[in-house]
Amino acid sequence: MIKGRITRVAGPVVQAEGLGGAGLYDVVEVGNTRLVGEIIRTDDKGATIQVYEENTGMRPGEPAVSLGMPLSVTLGPGLLGKIYDGMQRPLEMLKKSSGSFIQSGVKGDSLDLDLKWPTKLTIKVGDKIGPGVLIAEVQETQLTVHRVLVPPTTKVGVVTKVLPDGDYDLRTPIVFTDQGEELGLMHHWPVRLPRPTNKRLPPTEPLMTGLRVIDILFPISKGGTSAVPGAFGTGKTMTQHAIAKYCDADIIVYVGCGERGNEMTEVLTEFPHLVDPRTGRSIMERTILIANTSNMPVAAREVSIYTGITLAEYYRDMGYDVAVMADSTSRWAEALRELSGRLEEMPAEEGFPAYLPTRLAEFYERGGRVETLSGKAGSVSIIGAVSPPGGDFSEPVTQHTKRFIRCFWGLDKDLAYARHYPAISWIDSYSEYVDDLHEWWDKVDPGWSDIRGRTMELLKKEQRLEQIVRLIGPDALPDDQRLILISAELIKNGFLQQNSFDDIDKYCTPQKQMLLLQAIMQFHAKADDAVRAGVPLAKIVALPIRERLTRIKSEVPNEKLEEIRQAIREVNSQFEELQRRKAGEEAR
Repeated sequence: MIKGRITRVAGPVVQAEGLGGAGLYDVVEVGNTRLVGEIIRTDDKGATIQVYEENTGMRPGEPAVSLGMPLSVTLGPGLLGKIYDGMQRPLEMLKKSSGSFIQSGVKGDSLDLDLKWPTKLTIKVGDKIGPGVLIAEVQETQLTVHRVLVPPTTKVGVVTKVLPDGDYDLRTPIVFTDQGEELGLMHHWPVRLPRPTNKRLPPTEPLMTGLRVIDILFPISKGGTSAVPGAFGTGKTMTQHAIAKYCDADIIVYVGCGERGNEMTEVLTEFPHLVDPRTGRSIMERTILIANTSNMPVAAREVSIYTGITLAEYYRDMGYDVAVMADSTSRWAEALRELSGRLEEMPAEEGFPAYLPTRLAEFYERGGRVETLSGKAGSVSIIGAVSPPGGDFSEPVTQHTKRFIRCFWGLDKDLAYARHYPAISWIDSYSEYVDDLHEWWDKVDPGWSDIRGRTMELLKKEQRLEQIVRLIGPDALPDDQRLILISAELIKNGFLQQNSFDDIDKYCTPQKQMLLLQAIMQFHAKADDAVRAGVPLAKIVALPIRERLTRIKSEVPNEKLEEIRQAIREVNSQFEELQRRKAGEEAR
């Protein structure tokens, strides 16, 4: 430990002298209440520290003690189902000791160090051991086997002693090596340091979300990166909630970074009661929540996403697919801006620090699908919400984020105000993973690429026609162009719009998604043929199947796909009947 004293206090930024031997990003306990902080600048005059707790009342002259180690998280069994703040303090435990409002200086163990876990050893005396080697397995939850791996910083050696299978707490060493290493169920890792891997793998498998507009039109891969930008009230948080609830990731890490307290309260109260549709178990058995609301210290907001991504990398190293929800990166960027201002750094665009793009890149680059040190394939998918003021996508955080992500789900306020959810704009959004996922989708349905392309083309034609309709009205258009408007409306209402409160419609399997879209596009193809053959558009609009296609998404469960196939057959039969009637009328 290196001891110094505080010389200046400027909100969460504190300067101290006497810490000359401390390193950058070392943890420091400052003040009489020993608040946790981190060194962010050093010079010959001393150290600049950002404090992660409320430091009102702190004065110059109070002590500052460097612990000689970077800010780290505790990794081991027991993380799943927990609710932490940005520094990995367990909020449920802190509530028992300090009440509903966290007091400055309150500390608590991130994991229950005394709880014993049933442990099955997977290694024996004489085995070679090194980073990434599996030494034990613990059944952490009903859904997740916690694979205890040798930490990346461990020296390569040979096992000299192994404890028998049994119940062990996190403090107890269970494997010993000839290099003097004693390995247990727990270790620590610096949050700002990415965990090492063997190599990167191509993103060839989609992260299925159950949201049709995403999975079919703008898919994201496992290990992919995506941004969800939108103005206030467009549904950024709700979209992330839906993905967190129903996506097919093995582990979910939800980071509430600077969001309003009522939104995080909804997450904290709702998630424990949700059931995973794939397993029938509680979603909390595969979820870690990090809550750092807008009224909590700004410096802790800045570090919260690093805490979240480090926990995600830990489970990725076990071979799991992990999805990280960062809500929102704009609030995190605002924390950077506030701290930068207190450090008197030269501001860049809109007052944000010049290193904002670098920090965003460092965060998103920690996502990806990789081969881990243990030889398994694992992934970290990052979905970051962005809150541009007034929905202006040209502001710095949105623009810089677009440089480092490959999937962009832009939310449209007009869709949101029209109660169309998810309000993802099919005009502003894009996905660069389409070609990577082509082979996977071909196994589900070889027609995915074709029908996706025809759907996007139809929606773009509808947008161009809407501009004309505003000037001259729809009745002035010929029937083939009016049909485009009708079919696009059917796609929007019968496919893209999804009700997250409907037990049937809230989650949609890939097979059902494809059949729904095939039914609608089959209607459009048959209607187009009929219009070209001279059938009046009014008769096409009056067909009973058209109304059914808007309701079938919430009437047919995922497991009863034959009913949708029957609807496609009805499309064909009703148009055949329409053509027969026309032929009969012409004959008379």
